[in-house]
Parts: sequence; structure tokens; C-alpha cells
Amino acid sequence: MADITEAAEKKLKSRIRKFKKVAKDENEKEKFFDQLGASVEIFLPTKDPEKQGDSIIFYTTAEGKIIDAEYSYNEGEENFTSLPILDKDLNVLTEIFKANFKLD
Repeated sequence: MADITEAAEKKLKSRIRKFKKVAKDENEKEKFFDQLGASVEIFLPTKDPEKQGDSIIFYTTAEGKIIDAEYSYNEGEENFTSLPILDKDLNVLTEIFKANFKLD
């Protein structure tokens, strides 16, 4: 079985070939960006981040429009959970964070 570094290098080369193809062809670019999404994770301040941490993850379209979000909570490295953020709460979070972040 291939080493993880070798697999990553092979995948990166494949991605770079795809990016070059996208850069040269408008149809490929449009198709590529239609499939693309992104996420932004905001780590919330805690008194002792080694013991407890939480964050909000916003999922967006390529244009930056927020389509979903989740709240993540952990106590140490192994005790972790995520919860979906409901639309009514997502509206509040979007309003708060868009003052300092480019969120839509």
C-alpha cells in the first residue's frame, strides 16, 4: 500500500492538472465552480482550550452564500460532538459575524 505522502503528492499533481485545465477553458471553469463549496470554522474563545473548545462551522457556496452551519463542541481530543444549527439561530449568527467577516 502506498505511503500517505506519496498518495497526497499524486493527488496534488492531479489537482494541479485540473486547475490548469480550468484556468484555460471558461466552460471547465464554470463547471468546476458550480461543484465547489467551502467552509469557514470560527473557533470561539474558551478559558482552557486544552480541556474544552467549541466552534461554529459555516458551509458556503463558491459565491460565499451560507447554506448550512454546525456547532462543534469538544472536551479534550477524544470527546467530541457536532450539532446542526437551525435556520432561526443561523440568522442570528450570520448577523453577528458579518460585521467582522465577509459572510452572506
